[in-house]
Amino acid sequence: MTTTLTQPVRLESELAARIVDGPGGYTGVEAGAEWAAEVRRLVKLRNATILAHNYQLPAIQDIADHVGDSLALARAAAAAPEQTIVFCGVHFMAESAKILSPEKTVLIPDERAGCSLADSITGADLREWKAEHPDAVVVSYVNTTAEVKALTDICCTSSNAVDVVESIDPDREVLFLPDQFLGAHVKRVTGRDNIHIWAGECHVHAGINGDELTAQVEASPDAELFVHPECGCATSALYLAGEGTVPEERVKILSTGGMLDQASQTAAKKVLVATEVGMLYQLRKAAPDVDFQPVNDRAACPYMKMITPAALLRSLAAGADEVHVDAQTAHAARRSVERMIEHGNPGSGE
Repeated sequence: MTTTLTQPVRLESELAARIVDGPGGYTGVEAGAEWAAEVRRLVKLRNATILAHNYQLPAIQDIADHVGDSLALARAAAAAPEQTIVFCGVHFMAESAKILSPEKTVLIPDERAGCSLADSITGADLREWKAEHPDAVVVSYVNTTAEVKALTDICCTSSNAVDVVESIDPDREVLFLPDQFLGAHVKRVTGRDNIHIWAGECHVHAGINGDELTAQVEASPDAELFVHPECGCATSALYLAGEGTVPEERVKILSTGGMLDQASQTAAKKVLVATEVGMLYQLRKAAPDVDFQPVNDRAACPYMKMITPAALLRSLAAGADEVHVDAQTAHAARRSVERMIEHGNPGSGE
C-alpha cells in the first residue's frame, strides 16, 4: 500500500534555491529536463497526480497527468487512485476537486490564483438575492466558490446550462449566476422571461469584444468561429450569422471541451477562437493542420498564469498550498453539483 507524504521534502537539485516569490507569482525556474525529472520524482514520492486546466501554460499542460476543463478535472480528481491532487488552475477549481474528493489532499501551486468571475458574487450577495426572490430556483455556473455552490439548487456548466434551466418548472423564477453573458445566452436559447441574471463576468472573456470579432471575420471571411459563451462577443457572433456576414453553420458557441471536440471534426482551414489564449495549445495539438487564431491575442488570464513551473515545484516539495473546504459547506455544495449531473448531460465542463 502506498502512503502519502505530507511533510516538506528536500529537493535533490539546486532548483529550490532559484525559486523567487514575486508580485506575479513564483518565478526563477525554467521548465527544462531537470525540472521535469524533479517534478515526476516528487509526484511519485507524494503519491500525487497533476491536473491542469486548458488555460494553463504549455509546460504545465505537458507535465500534467490530466488536462481538461474544471468539471472534467474535478471528476478526474475523484476517480484518481492517488491520494494527493495537485490542481493547476484557479482556486474555485481546486475547491471543486476537494468537494468531490473530501478524503484526498488537494494542493494548488499558488493559492493566490483567484478568479474575477467567481469573485463577482459572494455568499452574502446570494443570500440577499435569494431573500428578494424566495421561490426562485438558484442555478450557479460551476465557476463559483464552494460557499456559493452550497447556497445553490443546481450547478451547471456552459455546455449544459440550457438543459439545466429547461429542466426547471417554467412557472418558477430562476436566479442565474454569476456570468451575465452565459446567462444572456441561456435566456436567448430558452426564451424564458422569468430568469434573473447576475451582472458578473470573467474580465478576460468580457474583454473579447464584438468590434474585434467583426474585424477578424472581415479579415478572414472563410474562417469558422469558436466562441465561448462567457465572451462579450457571443451576441455579436450570432448577430453576424443572422446578418449573413458569416454563414450560421460556421458560428459555434462552445464550452472549452466542446471546442476540442469540434476541432477534430472541423473541415475549416482556419478557425478564429474567442476564449482565453491558453486554449490554443490544446486545439493546435488536437488538429495540427488547422490554423487556430485568437480573436484577441491579449486574452490571457493572469491568475491562470500564476501556476508557473516554479510554483508547481514549490507546491510538490513543500506540500503547499493545501485547499480546505469545511465539511458542512462541502456537503451542501456537493449536492448542487450532483443535481447538475442529474439534470441533463453535463457535457465537457465550462
